[in-house]
Amino acid sequence: MSSQTGTVNQIIIEDTFDGYGMLMRAAEGKGPVVTAVVYPCDEVSLTGPLDAAAAGLITPILIGPAQTISAVACKHSLDLSPYRIIDVEDPEEAAVAAVDLVRAGEAATLMKGSLHTDDLLKAVVSKERGLRTKRRISHAFIMDVPTYNKLLIITDGAVNIAPDLITKRDICQNAIELAQALGVEQPKVAILSAVESINPDIPSTTEAASLCKMADRGQIKGGLLDGPLALDNAISLDAAKTKKIDSPVAGQADILLMPDLESGNVLAKNLIYLARADAAGIVLGARVPIILTSRADNVRTRMASCAVAVLLTAARRQQIGGEAQ
Repeated sequence: MSSQTGTVNQIIIEDTFDGYGMLMRAAEGKGPVVTAVVYPCDEVSLTGPLDAAAAGLITPILIGPAQTISAVACKHSLDLSPYRIIDVEDPEEAAVAAVDLVRAGEAATLMKGSLHTDDLLKAVVSKERGLRTKRRISHAFIMDVPTYNKLLIITDGAVNIAPDLITKRDICQNAIELAQALGVEQPKVAILSAVESINPDIPSTTEAASLCKMADRGQIKGGLLDGPLALDNAISLDAAKTKKIDSPVAGQADILLMPDLESGNVLAKNLIYLARADAAGIVLGARVPIILTSRADNVRTRMASCAVAVLLTAARRQQIGGEAQ
């Protein structure tokens, strides 16, 4: 078993690494966080927030067609009596109502239910009444991979399809701040490509080099960057040594910054379905964390995502408190 020393990734590896357990324990006592749950109209999307509420992670406000939500609860013997329900029939209108709750200070996070991701994010990025910041929003998978000795963040695999250099800067900064909220003081960021040498014919290699220089110049802060790196030498010390890559990041990455959405999505789902990894999902870069999971995700995944949102919210509150002093 792993022994804990205070934060998610500060552990001694003896036999196995239990990232899911680390997340849940790290979030203990930091909730509950009031969470606007958008359109929880099936068993998994309703059971997830209710289980997270029972664990003390969140206080859900359920937004969607009240009759449908109640019918799902009745069918699966779920008690909704402790929770506020805002009756909104249309999923897009439910997303707008949830964003309005955050803007009014009545909710500190958002959680996706059984609606399409586009319907939720459309409300989030609205220029008139959304939750935009100066930074681009991005998605991160937080992976507990049985064959890796710490949590692994994969970004972006769900929001930015073909990010340019400036978008990748924001994706990187979002992921660094996420890792710090999970207890990693200086996250190691591997900027992935197909090769570890710079090749002008492979744009992701030149962008990786630019991102590393941007970090040198303070345009990206808080992380230790290296790239381009291929996947093998980003996560395997043996592979890095074989290729004679001398780098504090190679073989021990905390964050994998992907070339594009397709590669990020494929890698994450490969690990989930073929390597039996657990995964949490979160959207970063908005005014609040957004718990964004797939409609195929199980309750355990949604619980882990809630724990990540709790840790992010706690870190932001601590930062605001420190700035106020």
